[in-house]
Amino acid sequence: VWQSHIFLLNCDVCCSFPLPDMLEAHKRYGGMGTILVIKVSAESANQFGELVADPVTNELLHYTEKPETFVSDRINCGVYVFTPEIFSAIQGVSTQRKDRANLRRMSSFEALQSATRSIPSDFVRLDQDILSPLAGKKQLYTYETRDFWEQIKTPGMSLKCSALYLAQFRVISPQLLASGDGTRSASIIGDVYIHPSAKVHPTAKIGPNVSISANARIGPGVRLINCIILDDVEIKVINQIKR
Repeated sequence: VWQSHIFLLNCDVCCSFPLPDMLEAHKRYGGMGTILVIKVSAESANQFGELVADPVTNELLHYTEKPETFVSDRINCGVYVFTPEIFSAIQGVSTQRKDRANLRRMSSFEALQSATRSIPSDFVRLDQDILSPLAGKKQLYTYETRDFWEQIKTPGMSLKCSALYLAQFRVISPQLLASGDGTRSASIIGDVYIHPSAKVHPTAKIGPNVSISANARIGPGVRLINCIILDDVEIKVINQIKR
């Protein structure tokens, strides 16, 4: 929560999270919500929520989740900023669902069947119940990022995302990255992060794209390439770890 605004972030996305810029744009738009979007290839777009926005005002005009036919090469990144009015919209969806259920009387058998497959009245789907109905009503807007974005659906994607963040550190926080030439400290190749509490032997060779977490211990002659070493892991003498 940022004062009178609320950030909502999907837990399975990797990006630069331009939250201050999103908030500034959201305030200019004056709507209830702003969605982070990115341009992707037409071939991959249907794996995500596709949307159409006004090219001048950035108002969200149309939204559909994983369509069967191509709609747009702009997709929903799963990062949002809302005003508190979003809670009224959520309550409205729940109320409408209860009202619809009360309009039609069902037999006991129909009620049993409905209970097993219907959505609970207090369960709200952001994409289908909020984004799609409010599109084109000057309530939702988009903010397009030209930075990196990935969805994390498999364990292997964590390595790609780690590499993206390490590359970002090189630009915005180079002091976070390790360095070394193999004399007094380990040889470092490319982008490498080493937690201050980790112990790395000077004869180790680390990188590129390696992240070493807290209290890890890297022994003599160890070679690490494109990997993430978790907390308290010990890698002993002359081991090579590579994706």
